[in-house]
Amino acid sequence: MGNNSQDAKDAVGRMMDHIDQNLHEPITAKSLADAAGYSQYHAARMFKEHTGSNPFDYIRRQRLLQSAFMLRRGGKVIDVAFDFVFGSHEGFTRAFTSAFGISPKRFSSAVNPSGWIIPFHVKNRQKSKREDANMSEKTAVIFTQIVERPQRKLLLQRSKEAEDYFGYCEEFGCTDDDTGNSIPWEIASGIKEALYEPVGVWLPENMRPAGTGEYAHGVEVPADYNGEVPDGFETIDLQPCKMLIFQGEPYDDEHFAEAINSLWEKIEVFNPVVYGYEYADELAPRMQLAPFGWRGYIEMRPVREITR
Repeated sequence: MGNNSQDAKDAVGRMMDHIDQNLHEPITAKSLADAAGYSQYHAARMFKEHTGSNPFDYIRRQRLLQSAFMLRRGGKVIDVAFDFVFGSHEGFTRAFTSAFGISPKRFSSAVNPSGWIIPFHVKNRQKSKREDANMSEKTAVIFTQIVERPQRKLLLQRSKEAEDYFGYCEEFGCTDDDTGNSIPWEIASGIKEALYEPVGVWLPENMRPAGTGEYAHGVEVPADYNGEVPDGFETIDLQPCKMLIFQGEPYDDEHFAEAINSLWEKIEVFNPVVYGYEYADELAPRMQLAPFGWRGYIEMRPVREITR
């Protein structure tokens, strides 16, 4: 019987269920094999073929994701470490930092109480747990969080027809260093009054005059900003709103394009309505931050709460 058969998929499903139910207990190769109904060798091989990950890498990932929830709810790092069967506080800290690009202590202390975080699997949450899911695809996750943005201005330089970063750089040129930043990005980086780091933005139609492109580079500044507006730049008033942040997993910097495309695929199937929100694109542009492998690729999009 081939490992691509329905029996094999069902066996992998049983192993995943066993893992989900025992994240707080030791999980062994034998217990996984017993759940699958195959030998340890065949069980491990089937799991790798159908998920793209060996069982114990998958177990570690699931434990780290659930530990993020526990830290979000105020759990102490040492308690969370032992609750998820990590051998030591130090070992948990190394694993968490390697996986998410931030230490568990820093992650816990930086949590915004008004926000939330969701590890989101590639599989569409609106489908049943495994129905119609392609288990041959490697499971990946993104973090999502709601943040409050105050009333502010967007200081930006518009394009004539750019739809993305590459079209924008064709219009304005990029720096000669290894950052590849556009010239307007470098100018925006020098604005001392900036509220946050520079962003690439996709402007909604209500913020895009005729004859201008969808994509631009700029930076958010205070609502009462009265500093210099660099040549070619202008400001847009942005009202207070909530922004839904999507953050991918850390990646090797040379693979930034793959990391961006991977996150876009997951954003495409993410449904904020499940969590009581809807997209509100007229309130602010969709934004992207500079891609850094250590923190994962980040995008954000305006949302509003759904009133019942």
